[in-house]
Amino acid sequence: MSSGKVAHDYVVVGAGSAGCAMAHRLTEAGADVLLLEAGQPDEKEEIHVPAMFPHLMKSEVDWDYSTTPQPEMNGRELYWPRGKTLGGSSSINAMIYIRGVPHDYDTWAERGNEGWGYDEMLPYFKKAEHFEPGESEYHGQGGPLNVASAADPHPVSEAMVDAAAEYGIPRNDDFNGAEQEGTGLYHVTQEDGQRCSAAKAYITPILDRDNLTVETGAQVTEIRFDGDQAVGVSYEQDGDRHEADADAEVIVSAGAVNSPQLLMLSGIGPAEHLRDHGVDVVADRPGVGQNLQDHLFGFVVYERTKGGEPAPTTNIGEAGGFTYADESAPAPDLQFHFAPVYYMEHGFANPEEGQGFSIGATQLRPESRGYVELASDDPHDDPIIDPQYFSEQTDLDVIVEGVKQAREIAQQDALEEWRGEEVWPGEDVQTDEEIEEHVRETAHTVYHPVGTCKMGDGEMAVVDDELRVHGVSDLRVVDASVMPTISSGNTNAPTIAIAEKAAELITEERAVTADD
Repeated sequence: MSSGKVAHDYVVVGAGSAGCAMAHRLTEAGADVLLLEAGQPDEKEEIHVPAMFPHLMKSEVDWDYSTTPQPEMNGRELYWPRGKTLGGSSSINAMIYIRGVPHDYDTWAERGNEGWGYDEMLPYFKKAEHFEPGESEYHGQGGPLNVASAADPHPVSEAMVDAAAEYGIPRNDDFNGAEQEGTGLYHVTQEDGQRCSAAKAYITPILDRDNLTVETGAQVTEIRFDGDQAVGVSYEQDGDRHEADADAEVIVSAGAVNSPQLLMLSGIGPAEHLRDHGVDVVADRPGVGQNLQDHLFGFVVYERTKGGEPAPTTNIGEAGGFTYADESAPAPDLQFHFAPVYYMEHGFANPEEGQGFSIGATQLRPESRGYVELASDDPHDDPIIDPQYFSEQTDLDVIVEGVKQAREIAQQDALEEWRGEEVWPGEDVQTDEEIEEHVRETAHTVYHPVGTCKMGDGEMAVVDDELRVHGVSDLRVVDASVMPTISSGNTNAPTIAIAEKAAELITEERAVTADD
């Protein structure tokens, strides 16, 4: 057993979307960084070929989580894939680049999180980005993350966009521009037809930096404290135990499931819950693991009467749109993902023969709140994940409305030559009650868990508006778990922007300290 201890300025836990960006920017500023990733290097071929991402589910690069039985979803335990490799979930996701809407970030700021409004966040989105279609008021060039137009979209995806326009959703060539509302092809995190994960963007090009150390297969088991000061971490690698010291800070970027789990294992969380599991309390923070939010898909699926397989560059969710279920909402509250294939239960329930196309409806700002808790004090045990889906009736109502609109889109003339029999929900499902039952039985995650270490200054907040953990020192959380409320769309781009802002905060603070 090894107990060697090595000191770095920063220890970053988790090489996902946020951790990769943090390691890149901190080392760029001259800091010495240790980046620890529980998974293995991103060498699996299926990671890099966009069309292969469904094959990564339940593989060795997936944490392969499941929720507790969900009472409002007929007692189902829902499968939750989360990336376990360099790049984290950005190495297994559908590569859709969506920022959300100004309302999302302005809401964060209105809740007391200074510096997190949309106008203040836009520069970080642009800084991260190399937008192939060109620089503009809303887009940057020269950043690490390559954002491209779909290389070779399937013609049925184009037909679904045409159908949505016929239905009345205006065309929109850029959901991240002046307006989110509309229908069109998604921009994707790809470069030269391959996935551009956070690892590919931020880490692969800088592996030769002397001030960056990347360790894979390294599962952090505990944040170590001296009193209430974080001083390093313990981790396991190849059967050995190691300790790493952080002379400046420990930065937890392990995601909305693993970040709260690690905080609780390390003594930061609801005191009674920690004591129940034999964990010594360092800081009683009742909000750790609470405030869990996620997006759900409700699907309409049809047989496809013509056309072959999508191109290898497909991200499956090639196109989509943003519109309203509630016209009084402050921004679009409904998102569609258009797929030129069957996409039923993550693809696991697809018919064995024939072709299909799918329209997934998602409520963008769900009101239900769940939690992540410890199952035990063993860091190798999966935590308890209870999203409490549909605990608020409005969440179900919006997705039912989305399914009804998806059906309307599918019946437009633009899809006439493509549309075969309706597979889901099926022609016998017509009333709102029947559609509701279809949603309860078949809806699944859109893979966007956030919120479990939320930013703010109230009792249930976990980090402040500089992402420092309340109640201790030299510890930050930087990932999707800090979102007070979920962003209106796919969450990868916002997570990277959060990390870009956090890295700048830390770098500026470090410069001030050096001057002193």
